[in-house]
Amino acid sequence: MKHLTLLTGASRGMGLSMARQLLSAGHTVLCISRTSVPELDAHARHVGATVLQWAHDLADSGSLNGKLEGWLKDSQAEAPWASATLINNAGVIPQIAPLSEIAADDLARALRVGLEAPMQVTAAFLRATEGWKAPRKVLNISSGLGRKAMASQAAYCAAKAGMDHFTRSLALDEALKPQGAKVCSLAPGVIDTGMQEQLRAAPAEAFPDKASFVGLKTGGSLTSPDDAAARIIAFLARPDFGANPVADVRD
Repeated sequence: MKHLTLLTGASRGMGLSMARQLLSAGHTVLCISRTSVPELDAHARHVGATVLQWAHDLADSGSLNGKLEGWLKDSQAEAPWASATLINNAGVIPQIAPLSEIAADDLARALRVGLEAPMQVTAAFLRATEGWKAPRKVLNISSGLGRKAMASQAAYCAAKAGMDHFTRSLALDEALKPQGAKVCSLAPGVIDTGMQEQLRAAPAEAFPDKASFVGLKTGGSLTSPDDAAARIIAFLARPDFGANPVADVRD
């Protein structure tokens, strides 16, 4: 049985942890990130899995569509997959400041990577796999900030809120199809990643909630990337995955 997982933002943090944990015998993981990680190639060989690493900047997600659709169709023609899963994990935080102070290019990049790319990649994935008999899943990694506004985080909050709502709409689309994909936008909890470091390092005058994020670190309230990845993968395997299109891993 061959299982396929597509994962964006797999080169560091929780994404890298997910990639490692998804690589097991009989599994193929296609990682889409700005950079490749040699460690994943070595790990895949060790466990008897297959990893493919595509270096692509998701700020230009539209140019990826044709390549992704073609690869999916060709791979299915060679030998049908037992399952196919897309995990949209990539995201960026622009300059931590009020919206009026963020450079236009920085703002555009945050929205392209955080919202446009998940929609573009999901559309390409669903188009290419529409006729597959194998079960298909789409997991969008969201955030509590998509459900609770925060000062100096307008772009990130907007991208994650948009991700939640496009997932709700997508779930309605797929429910009308005979073999529609199961979809969910999942908040993974607070995780000790580079994004947390960015928030803790922001100037206090630009980020009113800085002290809260420093407190999460000093109080030991952050989940490790490995533990967070394990909880997400376990959630993905739940028999009721997709029953609630917007969820929290802590539910």
